[in-house]
Amino acid sequence: MGKALRTLMTVGNILLKPVYKVYERWLWLQIKDGVKPRHVGIIPDGNRRWARERSMPPWLGHEFGYKKLRMVLDWLWDLGIEVVTVYAMSTENCLYRSSTEREKLFDLARRALREIKENIDDFRRRGVRIKFFGRMELVPNDVVELAKEIEELTSKYEQKHVLNVALCYGGRQEIVDAVRRLALDVKEGKLDVSKLDENTFSRYLYTSGLPDPDLIIRTSGEERISNFLLWQSAYSELYFCEVYWPDFRRIDLWRAIRSYQKRERRFGR
Repeated sequence: MGKALRTLMTVGNILLKPVYKVYERWLWLQIKDGVKPRHVGIIPDGNRRWARERSMPPWLGHEFGYKKLRMVLDWLWDLGIEVVTVYAMSTENCLYRSSTEREKLFDLARRALREIKENIDDFRRRGVRIKFFGRMELVPNDVVELAKEIEELTSKYEQKHVLNVALCYGGRQEIVDAVRRLALDVKEGKLDVSKLDENTFSRYLYTSGLPDPDLIIRTSGEERISNFLLWQSAYSELYFCEVYWPDFRRIDLWRAIRSYQKRERRFGR
């Protein structure tokens, strides 16, 4: 029965493929001339569950998740998205995951950064500037040095796109860090506290100088933002996708963009 069911599903997929292609084409025509978000935030969730459901070790899910990220970034840049912020690793990941998983995550980060460095011309051609932020004191020194080197290399490019990588990041910690820097400037007479407003405060955040995210996409079916860009996401449109991150497809991205285009953004007015 199992073999018969698999055969039936295969035949069904073959028969539905032309219909799917028509739908995909229709969706592309819907979004291509519409208003695009300038800044997209991504919470690439579900890597570990994806791996476990396939009887793989959890860290292998992160491997597939990284490969998927490279694909999704190309899809976003092809759409003309200016800024992408990826929640690569949370503060909680860095502090509370098992030492084995942390080592695997940092090893993956190390290899990913080396791959970026080796293929830096791809980012130059795209005009991508890469920035890293978070509690970098929790990150191994060699990973921090690689991140700084990539930041320096890409800072010289003609900037068409910005890729923010949130590493050992937490939104509450970011706000606390901003308050500390702001308080120091007030103490040293560099800032008049009576002139403090939202725009001034935003300049003390990790994302200083960048637009707030218009759209935040989270995969895996979880419907929360998990301490991601808390200040910046006050009026972001949220899109929750059922699929695990390694299974995220271009059509899933297009659906998220289409959903964004259909919403009326009033910003509280």
